[in-house]
This record gives sequence, C-alpha cells and structure tokens, in this order.
Amino acid sequence: MNFETILFEVIGGVGKIILNRPDKLNSFNAQMHEEIRSCMKNIAEDTSIRCLLLTGSGRGFCAGQDLSDRDITPDDEAPDLGGSIERNYNPLLRSIKSLEKPVICAVNGVAAGAGANIALACDIVFAARSASFIQSFSKIGLVPDSGGTWTLPRVVGHARAMALAMLAERVSAQQAEDWGMIWKCVDDEELMSVAENQAAFLATRPTRGLAYIKHAINVSSTSTFDQQLDIERDLQRLAGGTQDYREGVDAFINKREPHFTGQ
Repeated sequence: MNFETILFEVIGGVGKIILNRPDKLNSFNAQMHEEIRSCMKNIAEDTSIRCLLLTGSGRGFCAGQDLSDRDITPDDEAPDLGGSIERNYNPLLRSIKSLEKPVICAVNGVAAGAGANIALACDIVFAARSASFIQSFSKIGLVPDSGGTWTLPRVVGHARAMALAMLAERVSAQQAEDWGMIWKCVDDEELMSVAENQAAFLATRPTRGLAYIKHAINVSSTSTFDQQLDIERDLQRLAGGTQDYREGVDAFINKREPHFTGQ
C-alpha cells in the first residue's frame, strides 16, 4: 500500500506504522486519518501480522490535530469539532483498543494533545528520554479527547489528571515512567531497537492468548470483581481451546522452546 502521510511495512510478523509528516510534527490532517484508518483495517484482517508498532518520524511523535487543517477566522461559523472526533479520532482509538494483537508505541519525541492520548491508549509504551507528553487542549480552550479524560485518571490518579489537563504542563518521559503513564523510558539512541525487539518477540507469542489478556485488562476498570471473575473464566475457556495452548503445554512438558502460530 502506498501512503503519503504515513509509512507502513511488515517485517517478521510486525506491522510498523510511522506517522510521516515530520515538518508538522506528525500532526493529523484529514488525509492522515484516512490513511491510518485503511492501514489499521489491513492490520486487523491480516493474520500474518501479529503485533503492531506505532511511532513517528523526525523529532516528534505526534502534535495531535493539525490546526491549519481546520483553520477558521473570527467571522466563520463555529466548526463541529464533535463531528471531527466522531469521524476520525474515536474510530482510531477504538481500533487500537479493540485490535486483537499487541500494540506497542515508541514515542520518539513530543506527544501533544491527541498525540499524547493516542500513545497512552497503546498496550505497551516506550518513550525516548528526550520525549515528553503534554495535554495541550486547555491552551486553546478545548477538552482532552482521544480518550484522555478516561485514560489519565486511571493511570495517574484524579489529582494529577486534573492538573495535567488544566495546566497543560509538560511531562518528561522519565516522569511518565515514574507515574505509571508508560512502560519504560529509554535512551534516545536505543528507543527503536528496544521497541522493535519487543514487537518482534510479541509477534512470536500466542497471539490469541495475548488478545484475551488485552480484552480482560481493558474491561476490568468497568467491571465489578464478580463480573471480572466471570470474564476470566470465559476467556480462559477460549484460550484453552487454542492450538497455541496445546503447543505451550507440550513444549513445557518436553522441555523445549514453543513454536506459537497465533492460532
């Protein structure tokens, strides 16, 4: 597939999406939304792709929405930003959360606005030491979107989420790790090798089992304890019926390395 605003490749079971508008800090415009939507559909349907790695080109990960793409003057009619979210950002966030494959994000630079919340919606997040996260919405009178008001309180707590959203203060990659916003902060020169190696590893793991783990953890915040016990029971029943479970048990018993196929 040929794209203009993103780069996409598949290597060893890993689908790699690179946001590729470096002159605009990889901010989203309508074309990028359309292209990444097409790409995510392909990743979901292609069984040879068993892990997704998302990153950005240049010095930034993603600055959120390209404001020049919805440029308005004081005399213009107010834009329907809710419509833009419904058409573009919400489907993207839902596709990341619902993808039945691990999603790794390598934050190579600033992640601002929707860019920060897209990163935080991924399953495992690595960030370069020079990277940072900022909820920049309040600077222009907006509300954190792309799941920000849901994700932040759950990963950093109410007080920090409220302050980050209202004050729009920058959070360093190391602080993000310390607060539990991301998995790991790594040195800049090691970011891509670390993220790519982790993605390659996950692409060899029992894909359906990982999808069940992802689902269980994602729904846990809205489930009661008893409901979650039932969810675990039902997912374990499904996992026990996979070929990868049989392979894992056989490999364990025979003291050999398992060869998972994702089935």
